[in-house]
Amino acid sequence: MTSIARVLVVDDSAYVRKVVKQMLQRSPFIEVVGAARDGAEALDLVAELHPDVVTCDLNMPQMDGVAFVRAQMARQPLPIIIISIASQAGEQVLAALDCGAIDFVQKPTALATDKLLDIADELIDKVKAAAQSPLRGRARAPQMAVATPPVLARGVRAVGVVPEVVVIGTSTGGPQALRALIPQLPADFPAPIGIVLHMPVGYTEMYARKLDEISALTVIEAQGGETVVAGVVYLAPAGRHLTFRRSADGTVRTQLDLRPLDTPHRPSVDVLFQSAAEAYGDRVLAVVLTGMGADGKEGSAWIKAKGGRVITETEDSCVVYGMPRSVAEAGLSDESLLLERMAQGIMDRV
Repeated sequence: MTSIARVLVVDDSAYVRKVVKQMLQRSPFIEVVGAARDGAEALDLVAELHPDVVTCDLNMPQMDGVAFVRAQMARQPLPIIIISIASQAGEQVLAALDCGAIDFVQKPTALATDKLLDIADELIDKVKAAAQSPLRGRARAPQMAVATPPVLARGVRAVGVVPEVVVIGTSTGGPQALRALIPQLPADFPAPIGIVLHMPVGYTEMYARKLDEISALTVIEAQGGETVVAGVVYLAPAGRHLTFRRSADGTVRTQLDLRPLDTPHRPSVDVLFQSAAEAYGDRVLAVVLTGMGADGKEGSAWIKAKGGRVITETEDSCVVYGMPRSVAEAGLSDESLLLERMAQGIMDRV
């Protein structure tokens, strides 16, 4: 990153505004151009200062974070990162993501203490990634409350082995991407789907439930030990790796584990992808969607080595073209598709 990311900080706590500013200004690539006490003031400052990224609290007087995201996205799409306490604002975080916020950082405490500094590195990384997002001017996906009817049909199937499982990896922008993708798949989808979405603990069960409400497929947070069946989406729970394991009788079941411990993320896309390759061989279709970092590249290599196939989201529709880029640049992507065409691309292969 060579350009300077101009950031507006929004929080009703003067202490938090000060600490967030201090954290961000550790990076020579970030400039905090202003601070607002609530959503109403933030709307005015965005119009005046034209920041590249906004960091936003949720619980604020006059106009809270969700209302600000909704209003700002209606005016002008802008990368907004939510900073919140999971135990107190889980529903609000998902509502903010549904309205268009692209990512969030979990506060370690609701108190005005130096413990807030623990999120400095994560916040800096996410702000820098968000600043590269081509979000401005882009129409966002429909809100989660509005179901997308499964209108797709199987097209002309691509030449090759028919996949028996689909695995999906995503991070920044992932909640919105999955909300757009999964509801398009029909109830008779002929394969199980495993998903790793980078989220802090406290969100994945709630997110799975909301995604299930708008999907023809059954969407669950994996509990471990489930027999893997077609038409069910298994979302990895935050904090544990999701894997598929085939037993001697041929049955495939989910498994959850804290190990390996040395991965940058838990759950890890690489871990899920490798397990799918080992359990299903060449009958794996992997999909790598928007996200920062390179999680999914090593797993894609495992899938390709076993004869499976990998589709990546094209840069033109990614919120952050990090994970798909790492796979594509490694020569592991069979095809890159716009998010709006991804569901049909999957259907054409199964």
